[in-house]
Amino acid sequence: MKTAYLFPGQASQFVGMGLDLYETHPIAKAFYDRANSLLPFDLIKVSFEGPAEELTQTRITQPAIFVHSVVVAQIIDPRGIHMNATAGHSLGEYSALVAAGSLSFDDALNIVALRGELMQNAGDERPGTMAAVIGLDADKVIEICGNASSNGEVVVAANLNAPGQIAISGDVAAVERAMELAKANGAKRALKLNVSGAFHSPLMEPAAEKLAEKLRSVSFRPPNVPIYQNVTAEPTQDTTALLDGLIKQLTHPVRWIETIQNMAANDIQKFIEVGPGVVLQGLVKRIESTANLTSVGNVEQIKEFRSVIA
Repeated sequence: MKTAYLFPGQASQFVGMGLDLYETHPIAKAFYDRANSLLPFDLIKVSFEGPAEELTQTRITQPAIFVHSVVVAQIIDPRGIHMNATAGHSLGEYSALVAAGSLSFDDALNIVALRGELMQNAGDERPGTMAAVIGLDADKVIEICGNASSNGEVVVAANLNAPGQIAISGDVAAVERAMELAKANGAKRALKLNVSGAFHSPLMEPAAEKLAEKLRSVSFRPPNVPIYQNVTAEPTQDTTALLDGLIKQLTHPVRWIETIQNMAANDIQKFIEVGPGVVLQGLVKRIESTANLTSVGNVEQIKEFRSVIA
């Protein structure tokens, strides 16, 4: 049975995540201490103690989730020998790159920290929002977004998460128009998300341009296993393609439905969610109902995982 490691993105964070790992595994302590030495804020304190309002700030959330995910991957499978492929949802793509040996921890952490800061700044400079549309397929949501975009205000389908679960993103007025159109077209629900900007939309273009400069300055190595990219939903081990995909990622949709479908078509049947929360496990179940699913994010789950692979 082929196995894919999946790494979560923003919204999987919670206060206290990683504390049990830090107290139990020396490698976790080493990674967290290293992260604290590189970041301009106390990641350990905010991750372990909160407050939640601070942890949910984009510039803090992204490094926090990234470090937690990488730590778990290093504990359960430091050489990546138990995975045949990997993918990450938005931010999680950076965790996947480190787990697959394509980026160093230090380089990826610096990029993720800059990414979070740039995305938060872009949201401050041109306020936008996101909303979840439940009960409509992706093609219908894309059509609705096109109809709701007008007068220089734009809304796009940003996260194609699962059948009937699509996130839209853009200018506040355009998102609100799209929500109303979605309800008029039979959506079960359309509700705004608690985010600091219009992620994966054209409103992130200023952030993408600055992030591209940083990405081009670091060294990518061919990953040990194929990485399914957000922007293409296709696997690659080509460093040029990986770089190009990360540059485009901020302004393009996360094609998660196709990613999981393509993995399944390539005989991947087991999916391990590595990091905080179980968000991806729920999405995969809706995409591939027969998939074998596991989440590994704390000490007890690591013990269970080790007993299975042993």
